Amino acid sequence: MLAILMAGGIGSRMGAYSDRPKCLWPVGGMPLIERTVRMLLENGCRVGIVTGYKEELLHEALRDYSVEWYHNPFFRVTNSIGSLWFAREALTGEEDVILANADVYWDKTLLDMLIRSEEQATMLGDVTRTLTGDYFFKTKDGYLVNYGKDLPESERTCEYVGAAKISRSFVEGFRSRMDRMVRNEEYKIWWENVLYEHCWEYPVYVRDVEGEFWGEIDCLEDYNRIAEHVSVRQK
Repeated sequence: MLAILMAGGIGSRMGAYSDRPKCLWPVGGMPLIERTVRMLLENGCRVGIVTGYKEELLHEALRDYSVEWYHNPFFRVTNSIGSLWFAREALTGEEDVILANADVYWDKTLLDMLIRSEEQATMLGDVTRTLTGDYFFKTKDGYLVNYGKDLPESERTCEYVGAAKISRSFVEGFRSRMDRMVRNEEYKIWWENVLYEHCWEYPVYVRDVEGEFWGEIDCLEDYNRIAEHVSVRQK
């Protein structure tokens, strides 16, 4: 199985606290992305990382790990779909693919949920987080039917976790749609939009992670919550 981590963003919302990419902030004594890479490699995944902002810091942090590198030279003017597009050669259709944002803390339990999924496309969502959060889903019978940052509370089923899996049978279609979107100059959107904008044609299953800990670093409070959780676990 291939896992690709999107690590090219500037993280402007956290720029007041550090000029390092968010995925390099320390969690339990190591950079967050190192923790994720180690988990993926230990569970048999081949790992690709898409860089952009301060890529040299990422290379240094992961110098001891066998990963495949891709670079988005236009990271300042594109969003994450642009980054994934630069790794498109890895999307061969010969293996299932896990896609995740590098500033998300998640553990083996969530990874196992994705690995075990037999759906053509699976995204992780948390039903316990619908009042506050960054991006929300509405599902019906477990499948995505609406989405958005400003989705009305009455329509929210869960918050998006930041990780997904596409099966090998769906990879070619996913890649061709992403390529078409980028060539149509839709490069200021997220890689997830490839799934969002076609979910009525190609169903996207949302796997609930209720009861499991995860966190995306969108603000300092997010980081502190993640660091505290890992610190308690290590005691």
